[in-house]
Amino acid sequence: MKEFHCGSLVPGCDWHTRAGEEAEVMRRAVEHMRETHGEAVIRETMIEAIRSRIEKTRDAA
Repeated sequence: MKEFHCGSLVPGCDWHTRAGEEAEVMRRAVEHMRETHGEAVIRETMIEAIRSRIEKTRDAA
């Protein structure tokens, strides 16, 4: 599983997402940035910042 915590990029934001594929985590994170944080344009630097903060998590047993 892959996980992204928005608070690692936007201090104070509690939103997070988890999915099996990094691409799905990225899609959800970009959607969140647009809807919640008002980012109309998602630049490559934002994509890189999100990607660098995606972590591998252990699957729950």
